[in-house]
This record gives sequence, C-alpha cells and structure tokens, in this order.
Amino acid sequence: MRTLALVRHAKSSWDQPGVDDHERTLNERGRRDAPRMAERLALDHPELRGAALLSSTARRAATTAEFFAAALGTTAHLEESLYGASPARIIAAVSGRSEPAVIVVAHDPGLSDLARHWSRFPGDDGIPHMPTCAVAVFAFAADDWTGLGDALPESWTYDIPRDAD
Repeated sequence: MRTLALVRHAKSSWDQPGVDDHERTLNERGRRDAPRMAERLALDHPELRGAALLSSTARRAATTAEFFAAALGTTAHLEESLYGASPARIIAAVSGRSEPAVIVVAHDPGLSDLARHWSRFPGDDGIPHMPTCAVAVFAFAADDWTGLGDALPESWTYDIPRDAD
C-alpha cells in the first residue's frame, strides 16, 4: 500500500507590494490554518507519520511544510521543481521516492488538477478545487510508486480548513 497526501500551501500575504511571488509569506489566517490542518492530518492518517515530505521552495509552501513536518515527525525536503508544478511534475517527484508514504506541499493549479483526476469515480465528481491549506490523501494498492500517473486510488479523503472550524 502507498499513501500520498497533497497539501496546498496555507494562505499567503499580499500586503507587501513588489515582493516576488516566490518570497510571499503566510498571512495570519495561513499561520492559524497550517498547524491545525497538520495536526488533523496526523490524527486522521497515522500512516503518514515519518513520511517523506516534499515541498516547493516558495516561502509560503516551505513554511506550511514545516508545520506539517513538526506534526508528523518528519523533515521537509525542498524541491525547486515543485514551484508551480504541473500534475506530471508532481508525479515525477513522487515516483522517485522509495518510502511508502509521501506528502507533497505545493501550489495550484497543479494540485487541484491532480486531486480532481484521482478523486473522480463513477457517480462522484471528486475534488473540484483545493483551497489554501486543503489536504487530499490518496491510498494506492501498489508496492512502489511506478505507474502513479495512470493509477487510480483505492480510497481518498479530503479536508479543508473551513471543516476544522
């Protein structure tokens, strides 16, 4: 069994005009939501404790990843290729891992597109969009990450900060 969690970075600040997109920090809501969602993930998915955690190098994603790393007892590994990554690039980053559980902290539209792809089952519209700090977890019946792009999960869950309120 393989477990993959997709986490969209927490809400970022637009208060500093002229700051490069890559350097934007979390705003107050983001700093509130990230630790709450990380704790919820740790409680709801103990199989993710100690998972490989891959994060975009963007400051807002890296900061979000640190909250998740702390809650799950792991270390965040920054990957420049995850900044603005397409679903194919996210899959490529995961496919190179040997761990049975991986968490990816990145951006839209790549995360929403991938979550939507894996969550559509007959009679289910799946995940339409991942708002900031949303978490989607997918369980795959596989011995490794090979063929992840064509795989369909056995199950999935979806959690958003509004549901944590």
